[in-house]
Amino acid sequence: MTLANKFGIDDAAELARVEERISKRNAVELFTSGRLENFPAGKFVTLAEIHRALFAELYDFAGKIRTVNLAKGHFRFASALYLTEAVAHVENMPQKNFDDIAAKYVEMNVAHPFREGNGRSMRIWLDHIFKTELGRVVDWSRVDKAQYLSAMELSPIHDVAIKKVLAAALTDKVDDRELFMKGIDASYFYENYFAYRTRDL
Repeated sequence: MTLANKFGIDDAAELARVEERISKRNAVELFTSGRLENFPAGKFVTLAEIHRALFAELYDFAGKIRTVNLAKGHFRFASALYLTEAVAHVENMPQKNFDDIAAKYVEMNVAHPFREGNGRSMRIWLDHIFKTELGRVVDWSRVDKAQYLSAMELSPIHDVAIKKVLAAALTDKVDDRELFMKGIDASYFYENYFAYRTRDL
């Protein structure tokens, strides 16, 4: 069963390839345009813009709060009934230092506001906050997939591991296009999308 999409694709493997190709290309356009500089750091409107930019060509739900419940393994993300309130709570969390920002990222992940594409959108959103508040971004190409996924799985209970993973990969190369493209490839690899290299699209 595939997600309803604007191309009418009903084969999961084909949809994954199309989604990866289109959204990676859109991620680069978002970076090079500088459009996010006009959006406030740490707000849902910014996360929604990122999600819409990546996925609007594919999905009608791009940039919109989900209306269905989601779970991953035994973990249930925020109920769709209370999702608007959950997102508002995350928006109001502080973001003045590294620990604040990492905690905010963890809570937005628990909210998981979209039907699909949460992780990929939220990692760009996280970098936007880090860049705005600290003059840093995460070099995702230095973040090991297994360590990251394990740390994120633990993060709703204990966020020490994810803070350690993120802190070790911070860099001041905030406007480095090559670093961004490698980061997109790493971010997508965490979600098992690796058919295309961003720099080739």
